[in-house]
Amino acid sequence: MVSSGTAVQLGVLVATVAGLWVGARLLVDSVVRLARRLGLSELTIGLTIVAAGTSTPELVVTTDAALAGLGAIAVGNVVGSNIYNLAFILGVVSLVRVIPIERSLVHRDGVVLVASTLVGAAVMLDLTISRVEGAVLVVLFVAYTGYLLRTGAGPDDSAPDTPGISTQLTERVTFRGRDAVLLVVGLVVVLVSGDLMVGAASTLARAAGISDSVIGATIVAAGTSTPEFAVSLVAMRQGRIGVSVGNVVGSNVFNMLGILGIASVVRPLSFGAVALESVAWLTVIVVVMVAALWTGRKLSRPEGALFAASEVGRWVLGLLGLLG
Repeated sequence: MVSSGTAVQLGVLVATVAGLWVGARLLVDSVVRLARRLGLSELTIGLTIVAAGTSTPELVVTTDAALAGLGAIAVGNVVGSNIYNLAFILGVVSLVRVIPIERSLVHRDGVVLVASTLVGAAVMLDLTISRVEGAVLVVLFVAYTGYLLRTGAGPDDSAPDTPGISTQLTERVTFRGRDAVLLVVGLVVVLVSGDLMVGAASTLARAAGISDSVIGATIVAAGTSTPEFAVSLVAMRQGRIGVSVGNVVGSNVFNMLGILGIASVVRPLSFGAVALESVAWLTVIVVVMVAALWTGRKLSRPEGALFAASEVGRWVLGLLGLLG
């Protein structure tokens, strides 16, 4: 028989799924209209505003961990979320629709994604991240974002050059402040729903006898990425390729440079050597993903399925104690 507490948590879980979907719809629709009004491409605004917004849970968790002196959790959250974003979110999204990739995303942002991952890995090799190293990471992130905003104009920049797919808006664009409000409301709904989902799922998992370590390695790691998942999935279903893919790539760059940098500026981070296993895994995933996109300019369903399966495999290895 289901207890009243369990029933409440199940209800919260169902409500948060609905909240994520509604919030993501509001966010994506308002972002696309706002991008057109500001003269920015969907890809640019996905790489910047949407990516920064959906990465708020990672920022909060990582900064809190740094303040508490829990460097392993701070680093683990960033690295784990980045692996999940690329392998699982893009993998699952590609199962909904083959993802055509525009040239600028591969040649510019793909290179930045690889470079930021390698820089982050190099900084972490000595198992510490100092304030100076953190400041350098933040400066690199600000420079990249500034470059995106300065060069991100152009109505055709967000349109994939694969026949049959178009992300151009056909409706008349109007803006009287409503879209800015809807963007904020959608983001708040997504973030709050994601936070409540993690709490409800964790409570149910504990009630089922699952250990905190297992919950942290699965539910919490995936939970902080639920905003990215919801927004990217909704954007892809609407044909907003730039917002969907840009959200994931931008979030990963923001996590590695911005969030890790801010956290280490707040308090220098130190962690165990086991974290380097996850860093190595992330580096492999990033290089393979960018290489696949560079050669084929798309992420097919079979490729997406392999990436998603690799994340499931990482979880299984972690649960078996074979991977840190």
